[in-house]
Amino acid sequence: MANVAFLILGALTIVGAIITVSVRNAVHAALGLVGTLLSVAGLYATMNASFLSAVQVIVYAGAIMVLFLFVIMLLDANRPISGRDPLPYITEIAAVGSSLLAGAFVVLAFTYKDPKPLAQAAAQLQNGAPGPVGETLLTRFLLPFEAVSILLLVAVVGSVALVQRPAQQPDPAMEAEGVRARDAREVQA
Repeated sequence: MANVAFLILGALTIVGAIITVSVRNAVHAALGLVGTLLSVAGLYATMNASFLSAVQVIVYAGAIMVLFLFVIMLLDANRPISGRDPLPYITEIAAVGSSLLAGAFVVLAFTYKDPKPLAQAAAQLQNGAPGPVGETLLTRFLLPFEAVSILLLVAVVGSVALVQRPAQQPDPAMEAEGVRARDAREVQA
Protein backbone atom coordinates (compact mmCIF):
# COMPACT_ATOMS: atom_id res chain seq x y z
CA MET A 1 0.00 0.00 0.00
CA ALA A 2 2.89 2.39 0.76
CA ASN A 3 4.29 1.82 -2.74
CA VAL A 4 0.96 2.73 -4.34
CA ALA A 5 0.71 5.88 -2.21
CA PHE A 6 4.30 6.77 -3.15
CA LEU A 7 3.53 6.40 -6.87
CA ILE A 8 0.35 8.45 -6.63
CA LEU A 9 2.08 11.21 -4.67
CA GLY A 10 5.00 11.15 -7.11
CA ALA A 11 2.59 11.61 -10.02
CA LEU A 12 0.83 14.46 -8.18
CA THR A 13 4.21 16.09 -7.57
CA ILE A 14 5.03 15.98 -11.26
CA VAL A 15 1.59 17.29 -12.25
CA GLY A 16 1.90 20.16 -9.74
CA ALA A 17 5.34 21.03 -11.08
CA ILE A 18 4.06 21.10 -14.65
CA ILE A 19 1.17 23.34 -13.60
CA THR A 20 3.61 25.63 -11.81
CA VAL A 21 5.74 26.24 -14.89
CA SER A 22 3.07 26.15 -17.57
CA VAL A 23 0.23 28.43 -16.43
CA ARG A 24 0.21 32.10 -17.33
CA ASN A 25 -1.38 33.37 -14.12
CA ALA A 26 1.03 33.87 -11.21
CA VAL A 27 -1.56 32.97 -8.57
CA HIS A 28 -2.35 29.70 -10.33
CA ALA A 29 1.38 28.96 -10.60
CA ALA A 30 1.81 29.58 -6.87
CA LEU A 31 -1.11 27.27 -6.10
CA GLY A 32 0.48 24.62 -8.32
CA LEU A 33 3.65 25.01 -6.28
CA VAL A 34 1.63 24.58 -3.07
CA GLY A 35 0.26 21.31 -4.47
CA THR A 36 3.76 20.19 -5.38
CA LEU A 37 5.13 20.99 -1.92
CA LEU A 38 2.25 19.19 -0.21
CA SER A 39 2.80 16.15 -2.43
CA VAL A 40 6.48 16.15 -1.49
CA ALA A 41 5.43 16.25 2.17
CA GLY A 42 3.28 13.19 1.48
CA LEU A 43 6.28 11.48 -0.13
CA TYR A 44 8.29 12.15 3.02
CA ALA A 45 5.46 10.68 5.10
CA THR A 46 5.42 7.49 3.02
CA MET A 47 9.14 7.09 3.74
CA ASN A 48 8.53 7.39 7.52
CA ALA A 49 10.25 10.78 7.65
CA SER A 50 7.55 12.44 9.72
CA PHE A 51 9.78 15.28 10.91
CA LEU A 52 10.70 16.27 7.34
CA SER A 53 7.07 15.93 6.29
CA ALA A 54 5.92 18.27 9.05
CA VAL A 55 8.69 20.78 8.30
CA GLN A 56 7.79 20.66 4.60
CA VAL A 57 4.16 21.53 5.34
CA ILE A 58 4.89 24.15 8.00
CA VAL A 59 7.85 25.94 6.42
CA TYR A 60 7.53 25.52 2.66
CA ALA A 61 3.84 24.91 1.94
CA GLY A 62 2.85 27.20 4.79
CA ALA A 63 5.12 30.13 5.48
CA ILE A 64 7.02 30.51 2.22
CA MET A 65 3.96 30.09 0.03
CA VAL A 66 2.04 32.63 2.11
CA LEU A 67 4.95 35.00 1.49
CA PHE A 68 4.86 34.26 -2.25
CA LEU A 69 1.11 34.79 -2.48
CA PHE A 70 1.37 37.99 -0.45
CA VAL A 71 4.03 39.36 -2.82
CA ILE A 72 2.02 38.32 -5.86
CA MET A 73 -1.14 39.99 -4.57
CA LEU A 74 0.75 43.06 -3.32
CA LEU A 75 2.39 43.60 -6.70
CA ASP A 76 -0.84 42.81 -8.59
CA ALA A 77 0.72 39.93 -10.46
CA ASN A 78 -2.47 37.91 -10.66
CA ARG A 79 -3.18 39.13 -14.18
CA PRO A 80 -2.14 36.79 -16.99
CA ILE A 81 1.19 37.38 -18.69
CA SER A 82 0.83 38.60 -22.23
CA GLY A 83 2.91 40.23 -24.90
CA ARG A 84 6.65 40.67 -24.74
CA ASP A 85 9.06 39.70 -21.99
CA PRO A 86 9.05 42.22 -19.14
CA LEU A 87 12.85 42.30 -19.07
CA PRO A 88 15.05 42.66 -22.13
CA TYR A 89 17.17 39.61 -22.97
CA ILE A 90 15.54 37.57 -20.20
CA THR A 91 15.44 34.44 -22.37
CA GLU A 92 19.14 34.65 -23.15
CA ILE A 93 20.05 35.33 -19.51
CA ALA A 94 17.90 32.39 -18.40
CA ALA A 95 19.56 30.11 -20.98
CA VAL A 96 23.07 31.07 -19.82
CA GLY A 97 22.12 30.75 -16.15
CA SER A 98 20.46 27.37 -16.59
CA SER A 99 23.44 26.11 -18.61
CA LEU A 100 25.84 27.17 -15.85
CA LEU A 101 23.61 25.59 -13.20
CA ALA A 102 23.33 22.35 -15.17
CA GLY A 103 27.10 22.28 -15.62
CA ALA A 104 27.62 22.82 -11.89
CA PHE A 105 25.23 19.96 -11.10
CA VAL A 106 27.06 17.65 -13.53
CA VAL A 107 30.43 18.50 -11.99
CA LEU A 108 29.03 18.05 -8.49
CA ALA A 109 27.38 14.74 -9.38
CA PHE A 110 30.65 13.28 -10.69
CA THR A 111 32.89 14.63 -7.92
CA TYR A 112 30.60 14.11 -4.93
CA LYS A 113 31.95 11.87 -2.18
CA ASP A 114 29.35 10.38 0.13
CA PRO A 115 30.34 11.06 3.76
CA LYS A 116 28.24 8.16 5.14
CA PRO A 117 26.77 5.02 3.66
CA LEU A 118 23.03 5.28 3.08
CA ALA A 119 22.22 2.41 5.46
CA GLN A 120 24.06 4.14 8.32
CA ALA A 121 22.34 7.48 7.63
CA ALA A 122 18.91 5.80 7.42
CA ALA A 123 19.50 3.97 10.72
CA GLN A 124 20.14 7.31 12.44
CA LEU A 125 16.90 8.73 11.09
CA GLN A 126 14.63 6.01 12.48
CA ASN A 127 13.85 7.95 15.63
CA GLY A 128 13.19 11.18 13.69
CA ALA A 129 15.18 13.44 16.01
CA PRO A 130 16.02 16.83 14.47
CA GLY A 131 19.81 16.49 15.07
CA PRO A 132 20.39 13.41 12.91
CA VAL A 133 17.87 14.69 10.35
CA GLY A 134 19.78 17.97 10.06
CA GLU A 135 23.13 16.21 9.86
CA THR A 136 21.90 13.86 7.12
CA LEU A 137 20.13 16.66 5.26
CA LEU A 138 23.24 18.85 5.25
CA THR A 139 25.71 16.07 4.40
CA ARG A 140 24.24 13.29 2.27
CA PHE A 141 21.36 15.29 0.82
CA LEU A 142 23.06 18.67 0.55
CA LEU A 143 22.67 18.87 -3.25
CA PRO A 144 18.86 18.44 -3.30
CA PHE A 145 18.55 20.72 -0.26
CA GLU A 146 20.49 23.50 -1.99
CA ALA A 147 18.63 22.87 -5.26
CA VAL A 148 15.36 23.62 -3.47
CA SER A 149 16.91 26.81 -2.05
CA ILE A 150 17.97 27.91 -5.53
CA LEU A 151 14.53 27.04 -6.91
CA LEU A 152 12.83 29.21 -4.28
CA LEU A 153 15.24 32.08 -4.95
CA VAL A 154 14.56 31.86 -8.69
CA ALA A 155 10.81 31.82 -7.99
CA VAL A 156 11.02 34.99 -5.89
CA VAL A 157 13.19 36.80 -8.45
CA GLY A 158 10.91 35.62 -11.27
CA SER A 159 7.75 36.80 -9.54
CA VAL A 160 9.26 40.22 -8.92
CA ALA A 161 10.49 40.43 -12.54
CA LEU A 162 7.09 39.48 -13.90
CA VAL A 163 5.26 42.25 -12.12
CA GLN A 164 7.12 45.23 -13.51
CA ARG A 165 4.36 47.70 -14.20
CA PRO A 166 4.29 49.69 -17.43
CA ALA A 167 4.48 53.48 -17.18
CA GLN A 168 1.09 55.11 -16.78
CA GLN A 169 -0.16 56.60 -20.02
CA PRO A 170 -2.28 59.73 -19.70
CA ASP A 171 -5.93 59.21 -20.51
CA PRO A 172 -6.91 61.26 -23.60
CA ALA A 173 -10.45 61.77 -22.29
CA MET A 174 -9.15 63.22 -19.02
CA GLU A 175 -6.73 65.48 -20.90
CA ALA A 176 -9.54 66.77 -23.11
CA GLU A 177 -11.70 67.42 -20.02
CA GLY A 178 -8.82 69.32 -18.38
CA VAL A 179 -8.32 71.46 -21.51
CA ARG A 180 -12.06 72.27 -21.65
CA ALA A 181 -12.10 73.24 -17.96
CA ARG A 182 -9.05 75.49 -18.44
CA ASP A 183 -10.61 77.09 -21.52
CA ALA A 184 -13.82 77.69 -19.58
CA ARG A 185 -11.89 79.43 -16.76
CA GLU A 186 -10.03 81.59 -19.30
CA VAL A 187 -13.32 82.64 -20.94
CA GLN A 188 -14.81 83.60 -17.55
CA ALA A 189 -11.74 85.66 -16.64
